[in-house]
Amino acid sequence: MSALPDGVSPAVNAPAPDYLFSYGTMQLESVQRELFGRVLEGKPDRLPGYKVQMLEILDPAVTAISGKRHHPIVVHTGDPSDKVAGTLMQVTEKDLERSDAYEVSDYKRERLQLASGAQAWVYVDAERSAIAR
Repeated sequence: MSALPDGVSPAVNAPAPDYLFSYGTMQLESVQRELFGRVLEGKPDRLPGYKVQMLEILDPAVTAISGKRHHPIVVHTGDPSDKVAGTLMQVTEKDLERSDAYEVSDYKRERLQLASGAQAWVYVDAERSAIAR
């Protein structure tokens, strides 16, 4: 059983929560409202061993939601001094399905450990993933 982030209590008879770590456009309230129909609560966290690069997004549906042509993407470095700042948010399975549809094929969703010790889904560079495909 994974530990819950500080301040989060488990619900009785509820499925185990999922967490999403966002370091980019899914932190924007406007994107969350469009994707999830609500603003997600979150708290700051960091992803060690990764660095941020920028990716040009060619999908007009995605750029229409974000309002941005370039989105950040994280690349595994393995260097513990590299840390990506972002937000840890509790999500549902439906939220993950919607976020999967939003992210273009350059991204791959992986479960990773954050600096806080929390396990979360993170969208990483699909070409340079640290986890075997």
